[in-house]
Amino acid sequence: MAFTSSSHHALRVALRHLAFGNRLPQVAAGVGLVSVLAVGATYLLPAQGTRGPMAAIAALTGGDMATRSVEADFQAPPPRIWMSSLVGIPDAPFAAPDYAPAPIISRMVRVEPFAAEREGAAPRPSGTTTPAETTAEITPEITEEITVTAALDADIASGSATPVSPLTLTLAAPQDESAEHLAALRAPRRSLLPVARPQALTAALQAEAETQALAALEAEPAPESRFAVVRSRTPQPRPEVVTRLASLVIERPIEASAPAPAAPAIQVPPMRQALARADTCDSALTRSIPRRGRSAAGGSQVIGQLTSVSGSSRDGAVISEVMAGNIPDHLRNLVPVSFEGSGPNGQPTRVTICVMPDYLAVGSDRDFVRVPLGLPAATRVAERFDMVLPTTRMVDAIYAQANLRLSPSPMDPNSQMASTNYFLRHNATVEGQLRQANGRLGQLVAGHKKDLVLTNRLNRNPGRVAIYGWHRRSGSPIQPLSTVHGAQYADYSHGIRLISRRAYVNGRAVDLRDLLSDSRLAALVSSEGTIANRQLLAALR
Repeated sequence: MAFTSSSHHALRVALRHLAFGNRLPQVAAGVGLVSVLAVGATYLLPAQGTRGPMAAIAALTGGDMATRSVEADFQAPPPRIWMSSLVGIPDAPFAAPDYAPAPIISRMVRVEPFAAEREGAAPRPSGTTTPAETTAEITPEITEEITVTAALDADIASGSATPVSPLTLTLAAPQDESAEHLAALRAPRRSLLPVARPQALTAALQAEAETQALAALEAEPAPESRFAVVRSRTPQPRPEVVTRLASLVIERPIEASAPAPAAPAIQVPPMRQALARADTCDSALTRSIPRRGRSAAGGSQVIGQLTSVSGSSRDGAVISEVMAGNIPDHLRNLVPVSFEGSGPNGQPTRVTICVMPDYLAVGSDRDFVRVPLGLPAATRVAERFDMVLPTTRMVDAIYAQANLRLSPSPMDPNSQMASTNYFLRHNATVEGQLRQANGRLGQLVAGHKKDLVLTNRLNRNPGRVAIYGWHRRSGSPIQPLSTVHGAQYADYSHGIRLISRRAYVNGRAVDLRDLLSDSRLAALVSSEGTIANRQLLAALR
């Protein structure tokens, strides 16, 4: 029995603990809810004597925001919160030294009236004011009062405007009209909240400033002021020419120099004179070339001694032989090449030039080697022999009228292309082609070399050499006009074709330099028209 009572007691204790354990989450939840309510009440119902956010606003606006009505807001005067009482005015870094900051005045703000006033509602109680009726106090010194009736533009237009209180402005008399005082008043001041100026406004202000500056210059009667130098807002380095001009003292307008006399126009005779006279090239055209000496070395010997030399040194050795007359005799007999087209006033015109039958070579008729040269060396030879280099149109015409057209024979393009050994090997290849074609000396031969040519393209590429040609059987050149190489460059595929300075226009002898500079006739012999580069025309002078 005792055992049973003890068991029941233990069971009751266990059940009591179990029930208390089940109530623990509920107790914890209740305590948390009470805490949340207490904290929320602290913020929602601030104790007396504390200043919450609403109380701070009420202190600024003059009343309790929670209890004020719209009518109270309407009747109460507007708050007068001055920026000067909140933020101090810093010193203006761009103002005049004697500039003193003036007190900040309020701005006139135009406010739309309530809808009740527009619809004819009862007027506001007397004594109330609106921002539109506020009197702006500028300075204590009063000189004049102006009364303005305020009315809305829209109400005036519709005819429904109602009388409102007059707007009274109190103006101040100017204290000082001196330039120093006005400059001090207009002195710029740094903004408390700087904002980037709009681009359109900047452009407009700059244009206005330039217009005012030009107007000031035009209004100035003194002659020296018209030429005054104005400092630029974006200074740039002054060119040397402008610097020299700026150093001059301009006292009177500079008289324009007389224009240079134009070259006389080429007189073109009728076509029948050219047809009546056969196109021939006189042997006197090559009289500037010295006779070849009996003791002159053959071409193989001269070039064989230059196998270890290249560039300008090799060119110098070659042209010393050429200018001494060591060239084959068949190159002294020039061959005519003709062009036909429309001349001045559309009349038929025929132009004939006299060209070397083959490319420049050193040696005799039995032993000669064609010699590529750089542009400076080729120009020296042409000038010495009273000749010129061809244009691209001349090269095309020479190939079209050649007695013998050889096919191009390219060699392996490598670093040895400009070597003397390549010159000798390619010359032997061309001689083999001539033997197979039964060619003879003195015939006009073309297609086996590229030409150094005259072109205006070298105006944009000074210090370069222009090459063109090496025509295929179809007549199209392998090498289009190119100026990629330097002026001293020469490789095995280049050739120097010289042309006499004397040409014929409808049978009349003319200077080729005049023909290339005549805008009416230059197009007949040049695809670029006139040749204007002085360096290229050095051989003509």
